[in-house]
Amino acid sequence: MNNILEYMEQTAPRVPDKLAFAGENSELSFGQVFARSKGIGTALSARGYYREPVVVYMHKSPDMVNAFFGVVYSGCFYVPIDEEMPAHRIGLIFGALDPRVVICDGNTRDKAEALGFGGEILMFDDIRDTAEDPAALAKIRKAALDVDPIYIVFTSGSTGVPKGVVACHRSVIDYIETLSEALGFSSETVFGNQTPLYFDACLKELYPTLKFGATTYLIPKKLFMFPVKLVEYLNEKRINTVCWVVSALTMISAFGTFDTVKPEYLRTVAFGSEVFPIKQFNLWRQALPEATFTNLYGPTEATGMCCFYRVDREFGPGDVIPIGGPFRNTEILLLKDDNTLAAPGETGEICVRGTSVTLGYYNNPEKTAESFVQNPLNKAYPEIIYRTGDLARRNDRGELEFISRKDYQIKHMGHRIELGEIEAVVNLEDGIRSSCCIFDDVKKKIVLYYTGDVEKGDLSGKLRAGLPRYMLPHAVIQIDSMPFTPNGKIDRKLLKERWMQGGQ
Repeated sequence: MNNILEYMEQTAPRVPDKLAFAGENSELSFGQVFARSKGIGTALSARGYYREPVVVYMHKSPDMVNAFFGVVYSGCFYVPIDEEMPAHRIGLIFGALDPRVVICDGNTRDKAEALGFGGEILMFDDIRDTAEDPAALAKIRKAALDVDPIYIVFTSGSTGVPKGVVACHRSVIDYIETLSEALGFSSETVFGNQTPLYFDACLKELYPTLKFGATTYLIPKKLFMFPVKLVEYLNEKRINTVCWVVSALTMISAFGTFDTVKPEYLRTVAFGSEVFPIKQFNLWRQALPEATFTNLYGPTEATGMCCFYRVDREFGPGDVIPIGGPFRNTEILLLKDDNTLAAPGETGEICVRGTSVTLGYYNNPEKTAESFVQNPLNKAYPEIIYRTGDLARRNDRGELEFISRKDYQIKHMGHRIELGEIEAVVNLEDGIRSSCCIFDDVKKKIVLYYTGDVEKGDLSGKLRAGLPRYMLPHAVIQIDSMPFTPNGKIDRKLLKERWMQGGQ
């Protein structure tokens, strides 16, 4: 197998009338997705687009998913952009890509034109029913390789300029095969998608749906503001599998939702992006004793996820849920500062080796060279690994345990501190829903933000009893809600900016 479209080509003729993707206002069967994908691929090919980026700038919907597959049929690679993304960021992405064509819908055409885009704007509704040209599509497929790009997903750069990660078919296929085996997907799987379609996280639902003839519901974003309604939606659609960021799960458990309603059909829960607070994790396990829980880890530059751990034991206060071990065709090297391997129990930077490593950053050789580097343990031939900037260690079971980002490791009062260790202690306290520590590099102060029902004075007192002096926050700030990035991680950058500007 060398092309992700083979999943659809094997499945759609078998279950053409089965529901594949459903959104708030529309749904598509496998037969519709298959026919429209080939029509879109034909339309792009007929216009001369080939082996180049095609921007899909649409409202999150089954149609947007369909456009992705159509772009791949044309021999091009799709670049997802959502209508909710800030115009400034979209402009930077267009600048990095210099695309010749954009696929839009009625929600986004005017916005694309307002960017001053000078290329061709194709309306999804105008090209979706194009008559398939079998000869043209066969010619494209015959020339295709499994190392050809499939998509570009843009991440936030440290300088504020987005970086476009380029992934190929081989990486995605390996990812989907291992993930499907680890989580037990089947034709009976009903996914509830939480993540935006312009992040690689949605791969966990889109391609297994094609592989197995499963069904994916694109859950309306507004429901994530109302935990009870969200769980009721899961029950209404009989959703049995979720692969969500931790914040989406804790939003349900931290507000006592399980006292009102529980997900009746949920049997597979995968989580990632951030550390799952043990207290909240155990609330989920108590609510769903028959479900399997799997911790996933991996950066966009390693095709989304490259490690997994299926929870097989109890975890109590102070424990860490491992990220386990690598996917098939992937190796994790824990490298110390001197580029030697960390011994068991020692901390090292997670460096990824194998087919999960993506092709680099699009049109950005300088940034690519910084993170996609020669394996320092291999002097014999070229071998690229990806340096994640994440720190981990191997426990006495041989499992990988995530520690923190290198960026979150600080030197304070002569001690090296992981800000995540402070957050872990805070999250154990009753009444705490979430927490985040930032460090003021100028005044050398640790600042703790938290949400919950605990008074600041009470929390400060408990921290003095539970943390050494050098780890105590200089400021403890209670806020109504934690800010999140679009992909569901706590927005640490925004909190630090708020503090540095003198605000609370």
